[in-house]
Amino acid sequence: MSETIVSIRNTNIYQGGNLVLQNVNFSINRGEFVYLVGKTGTGKSSLLKTLYGELPLKEGSTTVAGFDLKDMDWKKVPFLRRNLGVVFQDFQLLTDRNVHENLRFVLKATGWTDEKLIEEKINDVLDKVGLKSKGFKMPFEMSGGEQQRVDIARALLNSPKLILADEPTGNLDPETSDEIMQLLFQICKDYGTAIIMATHDFIVINRYPSRMLKTERGQLIDSAATAAPVEPFSSQA
Repeated sequence: MSETIVSIRNTNIYQGGNLVLQNVNFSINRGEFVYLVGKTGTGKSSLLKTLYGELPLKEGSTTVAGFDLKDMDWKKVPFLRRNLGVVFQDFQLLTDRNVHENLRFVLKATGWTDEKLIEEKINDVLDKVGLKSKGFKMPFEMSGGEQQRVDIARALLNSPKLILADEPTGNLDPETSDEIMQLLFQICKDYGTAIIMATHDFIVINRYPSRMLKTERGQLIDSAATAAPVEPFSSQA
């Protein structure tokens, strides 16, 4: 039986005092890749922020990587996040230090102390994303695709059960987007990491089809629970 990484049951998602998604129900298993789509302002970001503990869970039952979000407080959030990886559209790398030191900073901040293990882990994640010889480079010396690979390497540092990827191809050209998508799907396959990827890019979705969650009019529609595939929306609407 597959390990359940995310389980959301009868959950309402709030942004501040505003209810943005009502009666949300879905689960995601180990090694599963799921797209999160929807127009701007329909609750995608609020859902992601709830999953990584930035927004409190007020109503419903939700577990993420074994953590009960209803029982979450500020003391427990760091432990939750050590089981998660987050990939950003704009990379969010530290510009005053090289790739190696960017990754070392995260490990030290999450409690790693053994310098030998730190070096081994940095080398391991850079190898996984195809940047084994690029640890000395500064972010500004790298292409957008290389920076996104560093961002993914950073997300892999603590061997997460779940990666939340927020528009990871949004600033990339089509060829580089293909490379990043192939890498993300390979991570799912090889390491059993579940991935939720928020995106507006239906060209990417059509090239790499997978299960889809769509936010629309305060509801979340799961393509796995419907007879027909979720229809794309117009991002210009």
